[in-house]
Amino acid sequence: MRDKHQIAEEPCDGKLSSTVLESSGSCEGVADFNRSPHDAVAQIKICIQHKAKYVLDADIAKCFDRIDHVALLQKLSIKGSVRHQIKAWLKSGVIDQGAFTATSEGTPQGGVISPLLANIALHGLEERIKQFSETLPGKKRDNRTSLSLIRYADDFVILHKDKAVVQRCREIISEWLTGIGLELKPEKTRLTHTLNPELSEDGKAGFDFLGHHIRQFPAGKYRSSQNQHGNLTGFNTLITPSKKASKAHQEEIGRIIKKHRSSPQAALIKDLNPVIRGWTSYYTNSDAQNAGELPKQDNSTYLKLRRWAKCRCGNSKDGHDKYWTTIGGKNWVFATREGNANPLRLLKHSEFSCSSTDYVKVKSDKSPFDGDLVYWGTRMGSHPEVPNRTAYLLKRQKGKCTHCELHFHEWDVLEVDHIIPRALGGKDEYKNLQLLHRHCHDEKTRYDLIEIGKMETSKFFDRINKFLSKFDWGWINDIPYFGGLIGQKSSSDKEAHFE
Repeated sequence: MRDKHQIAEEPCDGKLSSTVLESSGSCEGVADFNRSPHDAVAQIKICIQHKAKYVLDADIAKCFDRIDHVALLQKLSIKGSVRHQIKAWLKSGVIDQGAFTATSEGTPQGGVISPLLANIALHGLEERIKQFSETLPGKKRDNRTSLSLIRYADDFVILHKDKAVVQRCREIISEWLTGIGLELKPEKTRLTHTLNPELSEDGKAGFDFLGHHIRQFPAGKYRSSQNQHGNLTGFNTLITPSKKASKAHQEEIGRIIKKHRSSPQAALIKDLNPVIRGWTSYYTNSDAQNAGELPKQDNSTYLKLRRWAKCRCGNSKDGHDKYWTTIGGKNWVFATREGNANPLRLLKHSEFSCSSTDYVKVKSDKSPFDGDLVYWGTRMGSHPEVPNRTAYLLKRQKGKCTHCELHFHEWDVLEVDHIIPRALGGKDEYKNLQLLHRHCHDEKTRYDLIEIGKMETSKFFDRINKFLSKFDWGWINDIPYFGGLIGQKSSSDKEAHFE
């Protein structure tokens, strides 16, 4: 079963997403494989990094199980074979461990199409909140930007500086969800504050979202972040793994170690490395390193491995001597020792760099179906409608032409160029390739042809000199005189010899 936050990548989802976009004219609420939880978390940080706000951390009760099929089909606003296919998916039922269950309502959680259907069902929620924001006192433009709704699948949060506005949003959302057969779960829906615990309903600042814990901490003038005007905010925003996610990760590591109680060390390392790499890679766009979460995970993993080694060797000292070693100046490396072969070592969480400021989120008005091949090729390094070589170069050059150093646009004609021309000895490999505008390519080719001409001229004269070097020749009255091949006597010399 797949996680409910996983974006389905099968071809049927792409076709359905494209159909929804064409029918609704908006990309809000559409699940596509180019958006990730990191985009939602990055948007939250953008909204709160300059000002502390109240947060409605909402949870929809049995979102996937209680979606109204009729309301869902009406939201699609499409007819024909696609509508019939979606209706067939909804009514097809579920077989779990050999038992069939009819689906008169909802969609199975963990199914391939479930995240996309949930996004379609919740499509329009953001627009309803925008309409409410325009009724608040003040300028409409400022109100629309101050009130934020960030949603990923069925998880969403409401952010605003005024507590009364957030409470009113809770009521509006409850009314809106009733129309599609859903409701908020009271015990998991909480109103909290990002900075001050006393302003939260449960006395705890911060909130969890998609496995991340987001909270602001007071900071002095030398450590405080700054707002857009350069003034000190008095706090820092930290995004770290949630306690629930950290605990689940350690439980998974413990389960793997327990399974390999009698297995070789190499088998244990091969099973642990993908888990450590995958979990840490998910949090590379957080502040897990700065907050000390990754070293804490390393310490917990070490304690479990020490217990594993002690059970096998009888005591900790022998376990350390047998299973831990020094590699490249690093001590206490859990690695194999098999002769002169390269050791298989266990990855550490702290080896991965983390930063919540490096990630660039997908633009809100962008969709993989909008035809902007340059944007998606630059971001993803691949696109179904872009050649692999062009997409790779777009990402490597960060969407810039290396000749004029200007950004590519979707209307530009792009051409692949050899940095060192093939005629000058350049190879057809990626390190010798660059992507240029067509007019930049023409300009570079003009200079390349001059260099190629110079090289051809030089080669021509080299061949002439090589040919003439075989003869004994010179100039007499501006006329070349050939005396024969070098090393052979001339005819006049031979006649003089006979005489």
